[in-house]
Amino acid sequence: MQVSTSVLRAELRAWLHRARAGEEIVITDRGLPVARLLPVDVPPALERLTREGSVTAPRSPVRPRSTVRTRVSSRGSVADLVSRQRR
Repeated sequence: MQVSTSVLRAELRAWLHRARAGEEIVITDRGLPVARLLPVDVPPALERLTREGSVTAPRSPVRPRSTVRTRVSSRGSVADLVSRQRR
């Protein structure tokens, strides 16, 4: 649902009531979306996307660590390397 800033200002109490009821309201300024009004108890985006099936939860809560500890050596500065690659 969308509402313009002028209508939102004039009818703020009604729009807050709708947000409390669970509606997501996109606030527009001159027809362009600028903000979103949500109820406070809306789950975080990652939780919602997982529930919808758009993303999957990780198999393990522990983040894997790299076992390779080799350093890359270079001659010259990074700026020189980038300028050579851009030619």
